[in-house]
Amino acid sequence: QVQLVESGGGLVQPGGSLRLSCAASGSLFRIYDMGWYRQAPGKQRELVASITNGGATNYADSVKGRFTIARDRAKNMLYLEMNSLKPEDTAVYYCNSEHGVYGTYWGQGTQVTVSA
Repeated sequence: QVQLVESGGGLVQPGGSLRLSCAASGSLFRIYDMGWYRQAPGKQRELVASITNGGATNYADSVKGRFTIARDRAKNMLYLEMNSLKPEDTAVYYCNSEHGVYGTYWGQGTQVTVSA
């Protein structure tokens, strides 16, 4: 009932910046929180940042102070602003929406590669 499409991934130099976007459609009124996850080769998928329906944010320690999650309700968009990027940030990044008993939804992912 919810569709999520990520965009904005690509190749960036260490220390550079990138903004990821997630376009959402469907039954958005039941979304309790949204977030960005990432999965690097050989590693488990991990939470990067989340934002509640009320706007409260949470960040993984590894990205705190460098990444910012934001929500644009008018445009049904979720963003992840990434600054001071490091090679260890290289991963596939996924948009997520949590609807409680109504389900959890994922986008298809977008590749972020940090390399000189």
